[in-house]
Amino acid sequence: MARKKGREVSGWLIVDKPVGITSTAVVGKVRWALDAKKAGHAGTLDPAATGVLAIALGEATKTVPYITDALKCYRFSMRLGSATTTDDAEGAVIATTHLRPSDAEIAAALPAFRGAIQQVPPQFSAVKVEGERAYDLARSGETMDLAARPLWVDSLELIARPDADTLELEMVCGKGGYVRAIARDLGAALGCYGHVLALRRVWSGPFDAAQGLRLDEIERLAHSPELETHLLPLELGLADLPELKATPEGAVRMRNGNPGTVLTGAEYGAAAWASFQGQPVAVGIYRAGELHPSRVFNL
Repeated sequence: MARKKGREVSGWLIVDKPVGITSTAVVGKVRWALDAKKAGHAGTLDPAATGVLAIALGEATKTVPYITDALKCYRFSMRLGSATTTDDAEGAVIATTHLRPSDAEIAAALPAFRGAIQQVPPQFSAVKVEGERAYDLARSGETMDLAARPLWVDSLELIARPDADTLELEMVCGKGGYVRAIARDLGAALGCYGHVLALRRVWSGPFDAAQGLRLDEIERLAHSPELETHLLPLELGLADLPELKATPEGAVRMRNGNPGTVLTGAEYGAAAWASFQGQPVAVGIYRAGELHPSRVFNL
């Protein structure tokens, strides 16, 4: 098997994704700009969405699951009065109504979309159906009976109502949430239909849009030392986990994939990560004075 070309670059680069490009294409541009051997992203944004896209490079890719599991904040505008095939403005309109809810009716409907809810993904989504992506089947004209999935919604608030047809909302949710499905289902609950007009991810776990570089900035700084100054340390991907200090012998053992002694502790059975002399060593499960590694960092 041919080896991947590129440099060993590790860390996070935060991109403020623009409209009209896929998350995968952004990863490709970042990898090219840094000549990086390995890269991936922590949570897809639709091409029509903007905002935080956290790109993991090298050893930071081992921390991606901890960012995808973290809470994320979205701000979005919602058009009342029409439903579309894609649950956003890019789809064809399939139903309309002249009914419009009052602000009080909207406030009364929002609590049903907070906390632990069940959400059916949009027909145009990356959910797999018998090995195929739902959006591929939807483009071919198929209508699928997609199963509802659990979603934790930490908050959902009405921020503004610029006009009778438009709502501005902010949602903080866990892994696997579809904002388009929230707009679709909220519109249905209000009896007026609804779809997403614009969507922006404001923050994702420890990463904020204010940290993000624009794609034109990345292209301008490509292959330069200055671009590397924007890299964030890989351990930011572990910000929600406790850090444990390893002994010298423990660090050696963990780097070889074995349980290693740590000087500080956490709750028994908790996920945690170990460091030694300021460098991340491994992430895993803490048990009785040792970290049992599931991923080891080769820095």
